[in-house]
Amino acid sequence: MDGSRAGLEATGWAAAEAALREVPLKVVHVLPSWACEPRPGRYAEVARWMHEGGRTVLAAAGERARREQPKVAVETELLPGDPRAALVEAAAGAELLVIGGHGLGGVRGMLLGSVAYGVAGRAPCDVVVVRDLPATPRGEVVVGVDGSFATARVLDVAFAEARLHGARLRAVHAWVWPRAGGFDPADEESERDESAALKEALAARRERFPEVAVVEEVVHGHPVAVLRQAAAGADLLVVGSHGYGTFTGMVLGSVSQGMLHHAPCPLAVVRIRA
Repeated sequence: MDGSRAGLEATGWAAAEAALREVPLKVVHVLPSWACEPRPGRYAEVARWMHEGGRTVLAAAGERARREQPKVAVETELLPGDPRAALVEAAAGAELLVIGGHGLGGVRGMLLGSVAYGVAGRAPCDVVVVRDLPATPRGEVVVGVDGSFATARVLDVAFAEARLHGARLRAVHAWVWPRAGGFDPADEESERDESAALKEALAARRERFPEVAVVEEVVHGHPVAVLRQAAAGADLLVVGSHGYGTFTGMVLGSVSQGMLHHAPCPLAVVRIRA
């Protein structure tokens, strides 16, 4: 929680998720390390001001969480250090790490260039970035299925979230064959192959989650554009932190990076270990 309106929205979303999962919620605010150390003179006054501000931020977040979800045990804590490292460390043992999609300063996407990129893919658990909340959620979870080694874990999370929320699951597979200067046009044979691959990936989960209604969607197009359109108005969009073409040492795949900036609803980045 950073004190922004987006942070409050993320707190409310996290409280609702904690209620569904029947787990406690910890709300944290991070201060620079120097502000948490005893300092003489004028710096002591600045540190005291920052501490008071941090406590005010946490009090507002805690009040919102308790008001909206009175059955959830809520804890608040001030943490020292860099926000990215502090959040990754704080998430040890957690089921989920939730952050707001827009930070302070009024620059859209500024948070995504620092904190979200710093924790998505590096956190020890799945990360949800709460961007624009749909005004009228359509009761649907959207999952991007790419056929990579990450598919099984991503589908497990998406089916579980759909069941938890009592929502329909829309499984979207976007496919293109790249070539110099663009992409090859769609053809019926390739589309049949892609549809068959999606059905195969979903088959085992359909048996494990019979109560979840599933919609299959195979679209010829760039994954970021396709998922952005499919997720408009959805409760949640689920993608993996890695996909095809991930270089050794890269933390996020190109699709998850793109969706961090363009997802029209809360985005779950599923932690994938290569």
